[in-house]
Amino acid sequence: MSNFKKVTVTGGPPRQDVLAPLRMTQIVGSKPVLPAEILSTILDYVTVSDLIHFAQVSRRMKEMVYDDTRWILRLRLMGCWNEAEARKRAEASWRKRAGSHGLLHEEEAERTGIGVNDNNDLVSRSRKPQNGSQTMFDAARGQIDAGVNGLQQSVAGSPDGLDAVPVSFNTTTNHSSSYKSQDPLVRLDILSQVRSIRGQARQEYGKIHGSLNPYYHDAITCKDHTTAMIFRIYRDPNHQARMLANLARFAHSDLAQGWQQRKEKIQELSEAFETAVAREFEQALETADVDGKQRRYAQVLAALNGGQKGVEIFTSNSPIVARKHELGDPLDCLRLGSPGHFSAQESQRFFARLAEGFNEQIALIDRIFPASTKAAVTFLERIGKEVFSDYISTLLDEAHQTSLESYLEAVSCTYHQSLYMAKELRPSKDTGDDFYESVDRIIACAIEPHIDLYLNEEYSFFKRKSEDEVGAWERQLSEQDASMQSLYMSNVNRQADKRDFLTSFKKVVMMPVNVLPTFPLSSPFGGKSATAKALVNGENLQKTSQASSQMFARPATPSMINSTSLSTNQSTTPLPEPPTTELAAKAAIMSSRLEGIRSLFSIEVALNLVHTAKSGIERAAVFYRTQSQFGEDARNQCQQIFVLLLQILGNRHIRAGFDQAVDHLAKYNPKEIQNHGHTEVRPLVTFLELVNVGDLIQQMLDVFYEQEMVASRLTDRNDFIDPAVKEKKKFEQMLDERVAAGLNKGIEVLMAEVEFVCATTQKAEDFNPDAAATKMADVMDIGPSETARNIVDIVSSHTKMLVGSTEKNLLDVFNQEVGLRTFTALCKHLKRQRISVAGSIKLISDMNHYFTYIETLKNQNLLEYFIALRELAQIYLVDASDAKELATIIADGDRFHGIFRAEEVYEFAERRADWYQIRPKVERAMYGIGCGVM
Repeated sequence: MSNFKKVTVTGGPPRQDVLAPLRMTQIVGSKPVLPAEILSTILDYVTVSDLIHFAQVSRRMKEMVYDDTRWILRLRLMGCWNEAEARKRAEASWRKRAGSHGLLHEEEAERTGIGVNDNNDLVSRSRKPQNGSQTMFDAARGQIDAGVNGLQQSVAGSPDGLDAVPVSFNTTTNHSSSYKSQDPLVRLDILSQVRSIRGQARQEYGKIHGSLNPYYHDAITCKDHTTAMIFRIYRDPNHQARMLANLARFAHSDLAQGWQQRKEKIQELSEAFETAVAREFEQALETADVDGKQRRYAQVLAALNGGQKGVEIFTSNSPIVARKHELGDPLDCLRLGSPGHFSAQESQRFFARLAEGFNEQIALIDRIFPASTKAAVTFLERIGKEVFSDYISTLLDEAHQTSLESYLEAVSCTYHQSLYMAKELRPSKDTGDDFYESVDRIIACAIEPHIDLYLNEEYSFFKRKSEDEVGAWERQLSEQDASMQSLYMSNVNRQADKRDFLTSFKKVVMMPVNVLPTFPLSSPFGGKSATAKALVNGENLQKTSQASSQMFARPATPSMINSTSLSTNQSTTPLPEPPTTELAAKAAIMSSRLEGIRSLFSIEVALNLVHTAKSGIERAAVFYRTQSQFGEDARNQCQQIFVLLLQILGNRHIRAGFDQAVDHLAKYNPKEIQNHGHTEVRPLVTFLELVNVGDLIQQMLDVFYEQEMVASRLTDRNDFIDPAVKEKKKFEQMLDERVAAGLNKGIEVLMAEVEFVCATTQKAEDFNPDAAATKMADVMDIGPSETARNIVDIVSSHTKMLVGSTEKNLLDVFNQEVGLRTFTALCKHLKRQRISVAGSIKLISDMNHYFTYIETLKNQNLLEYFIALRELAQIYLVDASDAKELATIIADGDRFHGIFRAEEVYEFAERRADWYQIRPKVERAMYGIGCGVM
């Protein structure tokens, strides 16, 4: 709308005419102007022909239409613009332009005689742009210094194809004369000939528009697909497919109003053509014309839209998909195998047939489809989804409902077999190194829905089976104990001696336990590491059991009264006649319980648990060894199974067994044993055998840990926060604590036996021949006494039993404790004897015998005690006439290395047979008693 402005009139008389103000008014108007942003947005939705008309309105409109970014956008929508190539061309143009300016400046400087650096204004003036409106992308870089006139001339005379296009879509006959004579085959490759040059995007798009717009306009206006210009000009189906593909890409650059309807028309035309070609391709598949029609129509479909339609038809008609039931029935793996187990042979046949059929189809794909279709990958994904995944899901779901153990075997076995099958597949020529990655991904996708359930079931299965194994062992022990009591109490008259149970029980405790069998323990645990390794690896368990029986002479499982033992190698012996009194029955029960220390935990149970854990870990480790996407979960589950193995085997089986063994051992009273002709304490021997069994179990676990966990990299022994490492250390600590507690109780029993032997077998005439009822021969035995030999035999037999079954540190502590307690027992025993000078020879021989044994223990600190004890025996060898010398020995603290004080040595001296005769003289020499002051 125009703006009206009143002009002020000066001078002259005022006019009376009413129209005078209107006549004096000047109209000052201006044309409406829209912002450039709105105009640019409007141009985005204008057809190409209208853009040409719009550019002819004004110079400003022309600049907006010819803006290079507008045409770059259209080229990019068609996928014809390469930004990297455009950048590379622009940089080369700028370098060329900079070089040409440098040469011109040098020539001008030489002509005028002015140096290059003498006049910077010349350079600056030469770089100023020419007058006139100009954009960066209106011309080539070589013409950037041209004026507006030159730009207009280049635009007007450029054969870009835009000035020759129809003015509107209604014109169908008037085309550019330059494109009427163009070869139709050249138009097929027009999109591939586009160059990415900044400043010339409009010209490049014009070439495409001039070549494809007639076909595009005809395709969207024709009423019947068969009458389209494409099918009239191009007779070869391959050429028709290529032109349809070009039109589909050209339609992406159509941004004018109604572009959706035009794009749908092009798509309908392409789909009609694709349907016809697909029908021909499917008929060619039925005739098995591989190198003829199949290959030809596959190439036509590939030129049209990538050929995925042909790949789908080929896959659907493939024998692997169409007759997949012939490859194998997944339920055969459960029906044809042993009850409750998975038949790996049936699944292996399926995978072998699948691999063979896949390789045959890949060979056909290489002959039929071009490499650009990626037909092998599509075929692989279809086979993986419809054949492989369907087989795996059906098998695993049915196995989970049928049997848990068969389900666990099926998951691990089928995954392992599928990985092996993947190596047998032959890649296509159009697939690169990512073929096997695609296969692994398809396998993982088929297994992944089952992996979480599998890992949880694997853990639960091992836990349940382990608890059942240990529970069965505990029930057998309980039933054995109940059967034993029932047998021994069967002939008891319960009307007698039932009023005081505690009194009868005390009588039982005082009864000698003489029914414990003897068993060889020479070289215990010789070659035990090899035995543990053989047990873990499952090698010839019968031979291993025989070897174990030779080493331990113990039953693998508790013997059942009037029932069959779990150990098939255990021989049956006739049952003893049951006792007829309650006291005798309870004595037999106590003896049987002491003997049953050896059966409190079993190698057989530990071996079954280790083998069960090994099976579960090996199944789950398959997923970790392949470095799959759920490998870390499988690794954690393997660690949890190992941790659970240590917890059940340690806390519930071994620890409980040791606690019961210590409790049974505490009830044994060796002072009431009548027959001490043996060189060992029977309950302690059986407990030490239990220690050996526990050590063998620990070595089995060590071998299992190294072979299954460390070697397979399921755990790192140097990672102190690893759950498996932490639990293993806890298990070893628990075992050491239980063994230490049992050994402490065993040492008490052993020392009680030593004290009993000293008190009952040491004769009075051994150290005091004068006390004999009959006069002894002139020649006396100067060797150790029978008591000393028995004590050394008893102690040494028990200390040697631990050699090779415990760690050196624990063995040293045990030997030192036994030695110190033996030293204390000998000191007590010495204070109860009466020793003469003649009997001191036998005493010194005994002390030397003890010292010789202690030397074999190779413990220097312990040896000091027995050196002092040997020196102590010298005080009995001093004659009564040398009382002063005896007092000197008693008061000499350095002589005994600080082991005995003077007061203690004085107490030992009181055990001399002639002490009351020499006492005044010794005290006078030591304390000055009897001396007067002069």
